[in-house]
Amino acid sequence: MNFNEVTRGTGLEAHGITNANLIHWTAPTAVLYEQIVKRGEGLLTHLGAIAVKTGHYTGRAANDKFIVDDEISHEHVNWGAVNKPFDPDRFDALYNRMVAYMHGRDLFVQDCFAGADHNYRLPVRIISEKAWHSLFSRNMFIQATPKELEQFASHFTLIDLPSFRANPDLDGTHSEAFIIINFSRKAIIIGGTSYAGEIKKSIFTTLNYLLPLEKQVLPMHCAANVGPQGDTALFFGLSGTGKTTLSTDPDRKLIGDDEHGWDDKGIFNFEGGCYAKIIRLHKEAEPRIYETTRKFGTILENVALDTHTRRIDLNNDIFTENTRASYPLSHIPNVVCSGTTGHPAAIIMLTCDAYGLMPPIGRLSREQALYHFLSGYTSRVAGTETGISEPAATFSTCFGGPFMPLPPATYGNLFRERIERHNVTCWLVNTGWSGGPYGIGSRINIAYSRNLINAALDGSLARGSFNKDPFFGLDIPSACPGVPPEILTPRAVWENKDSYDETAHKLISLFRENFKQYAAYVPENVVQVM
Repeated sequence: MNFNEVTRGTGLEAHGITNANLIHWTAPTAVLYEQIVKRGEGLLTHLGAIAVKTGHYTGRAANDKFIVDDEISHEHVNWGAVNKPFDPDRFDALYNRMVAYMHGRDLFVQDCFAGADHNYRLPVRIISEKAWHSLFSRNMFIQATPKELEQFASHFTLIDLPSFRANPDLDGTHSEAFIIINFSRKAIIIGGTSYAGEIKKSIFTTLNYLLPLEKQVLPMHCAANVGPQGDTALFFGLSGTGKTTLSTDPDRKLIGDDEHGWDDKGIFNFEGGCYAKIIRLHKEAEPRIYETTRKFGTILENVALDTHTRRIDLNNDIFTENTRASYPLSHIPNVVCSGTTGHPAAIIMLTCDAYGLMPPIGRLSREQALYHFLSGYTSRVAGTETGISEPAATFSTCFGGPFMPLPPATYGNLFRERIERHNVTCWLVNTGWSGGPYGIGSRINIAYSRNLINAALDGSLARGSFNKDPFFGLDIPSACPGVPPEILTPRAVWENKDSYDETAHKLISLFRENFKQYAAYVPENVVQVM
């Protein structure tokens, strides 16, 4: 398909929608607040944020996401358990039923952009039945100017109807919920779930398909910031590793906290806002994110609320561990307004290692960087997920497997070419456990992680001495200001050294088994990293 093709027509009739009732077109935040409260979709909290609940789905419905398998997508998509095929005719039938469902209903439309770089941005039209989903879209994507709105033509349309539920026997879905991307029709349909993250991540998946194929741009599930000397840093990491927290640094300007592209000029944000996990958020440790939870325009998802005083309780997980705050980047005082910056000088790969095996920081060779980029390792913690009785290793391709529709080699080759061309220094940072696994050891102090990352980014860490880790092959610094030297070598702080050795060998085996899927597409020296 041609990336520059557009859906012509300015009205909803261009999408087959002809009999809607009131249409709130690119409504501003204040208007959407009024509608959210009026419609009973949410409550105004003390100091001005809006609190909403997502109902049954408090996170992504991974098993309910599909890509239409047709003549355009068939040869490009990496089909499998993550990228599940959907029949084109069933998509059309489901789409038509959704159009019929919208007859006579009030709708909310946001015309906006995904991508801060004008050469690559994707004009997106998001049509929703919920006012708070429209506000979420306004927060998370890049707002069009009044002049741009006059001539706006969407390249992709997303229809979001949480109250519309699929019939699996009729529609071919797995459940009542569905998230389906159709690259031929340039359309995304979402139903049966109110979790707003599906909107954000389906657009991200779309960019992860289009940009490498048509523009040779590397899409990345990472945060980005820039230092006083103009030095850019990227932060890769899965949920719970500290990507948003550690990239939101008072001494560095934030580009974005989650999704970026890397082209021939440098880095650009895909988004206009942040979607931070805020369970047990600490004012002292994360003051800037904490302040966003008290600001007008912020959406608080599934956060406990005293309905009388309207005060929120960030420590309460009564609805879910996955409480979220959606807020515009303008809520953070130190940001790069353009959403663009130069090529990175450093890459930080974050892992929350619940086994307590990985060092708090380790320097990576080029081969190790590609190995860990493709592996995307972190771990799920016992007690926070149903059925998890002990730490469980998790591997997610490129730190974003659920959103990567193309073969891993596509992203891996672009990553390797860019870190080599721009001589990027890469580090692996463990924000998980030390002194033993979850339940025995303790979580690494976030202040230590900040000190290590700051020393890595200002170059002082690289100027010191290093020791080679005998298990994972990482270069471990012997010292860092503000960090107890004994924790830098994980084995040294385990009381039972034999237990450390046994557990390390088990994790290495898991790494090797997982990496077999990439072995045919990378040089042998990368396969032999671990």
